[in-house]
Amino acid sequence: MSKTLIGPKLRQLRRQKGETQAQMAKALGISASYVNLLENNQRSLSVQMLMALSDAYKVDWRELTNDDSARLVADLRHTIQDPIFGRKAPDLQEIRAAIDHAPQLVDLFLELYQSHRTALDKIMQAGSEQMPSGLMELSPETVIHDFFRDHENHFPTLEDAAERAHRDIAPDTDDIYSTLRNRLKTKHGITTLTRPIEEMGQSLRFYDVENAKIHFSRALDHPNRVFQMAHILGVVEFEDVIKELVDNSGIESEQGLARCQVELANYFAAAFLMPYEPFLEEAERCAYDIDQLAASLGVTFEQVCHRLTTMQREGARGVPFFFLRVDKAGNVTKRFNSTTFNLAEYGGACPVWNIHTAFFTPGVIIPQFVEMPDGQQFFTISRTAHRPVYSRETQDRRLALALGCDFKHAERLGYSTAFNFNDDKLFSPIGINCHLCPRQACSQRAHQPLFVELPIDANRRGNTRYES
Repeated sequence: MSKTLIGPKLRQLRRQKGETQAQMAKALGISASYVNLLENNQRSLSVQMLMALSDAYKVDWRELTNDDSARLVADLRHTIQDPIFGRKAPDLQEIRAAIDHAPQLVDLFLELYQSHRTALDKIMQAGSEQMPSGLMELSPETVIHDFFRDHENHFPTLEDAAERAHRDIAPDTDDIYSTLRNRLKTKHGITTLTRPIEEMGQSLRFYDVENAKIHFSRALDHPNRVFQMAHILGVVEFEDVIKELVDNSGIESEQGLARCQVELANYFAAAFLMPYEPFLEEAERCAYDIDQLAASLGVTFEQVCHRLTTMQREGARGVPFFFLRVDKAGNVTKRFNSTTFNLAEYGGACPVWNIHTAFFTPGVIIPQFVEMPDGQQFFTISRTAHRPVYSRETQDRRLALALGCDFKHAERLGYSTAFNFNDDKLFSPIGINCHLCPRQACSQRAHQPLFVELPIDANRRGNTRYES
């Protein structure tokens, strides 16, 4: 077992209470010198001391022991790679020291950088002619992404709720639709109806709370109809669990809170349809063959990809994945992340990354090893997802999905077995966005980077018109 070190959090707790080390020592029944050792991570936290802290200061022990240092290290390393900071970047030891000894300063620094990035993104969206109102406000998509990433895209209370429901209902994969429909009717008095497409208009599912009816459009195929039914089950049967998570999310805007509730209910639905332990066991057994997982559970390829990003239970972790979905114009329509990979929020993700190439080979999985400008290396797979076709106007509405993990986990995925890991040309150099990517001599560059001056020689033509 690893040692539990909580120095910065203990120091922060003491300062919030306005106490000296001697006063905290008295409250805990230990010496002031021992408090000093704990605050400087020179002593690990015992179970007895953890309980004493919880009793004396009425704090949740899980908040004290929750170690998010790995995420902070990754975020700081990514942030300082931005060309705006120049070339004198702190090394890993300095970064860890900052997190250990000045955690609040690190949080404020990352918030400031996020505001900077948001401002740039809004300017790029609006162009130079019009400055948008609410320039410094994060989009609901960013707020939700950050909330989920702060929890490593894993919510134990929702997992527990989904497992309780699954045990209680004991659904048969071959008849899960009827099982869910009966559960909603018998326990909650909710009737499910399937309606013609023209009656539903642009709605795929409408939950009429007042009349206790769920209206499904015939445009929804069977797997997605089942998923939506599981979504509603989470909303009505575990409203308190979802509400507590939403209330503690720190999200303030009404739109953000509503989106958060929707995404958490979606999380429950995925956890119900793909229970944690059997799902992880099957994923490891088949070397993360997504098509095989989808076929065996009666769910979609995209639903499996999304569920794979949540396998971060303490003591039973799967491969940490990130998941991204884009449309044919390159717009990011969904993103979830349990890795150190930084996902683009808006369109314009790197064209060297083959998530875009997937549109040329519909339904075919394309593997790729990629390297970010800061040297981080990942293994990704990309494939198209087909939206249900229910009229001549809805044909060819494909999206592209990308699922990726850190290179060190690649050998656990069957999709990587055909590659020579020792090949010095294994990795494709990619970036997050051309506006921010510092790479030179990239034949796919589409924009002049904002903070890097690329060399221009009037007498020489380079790979693109942005440098020579």
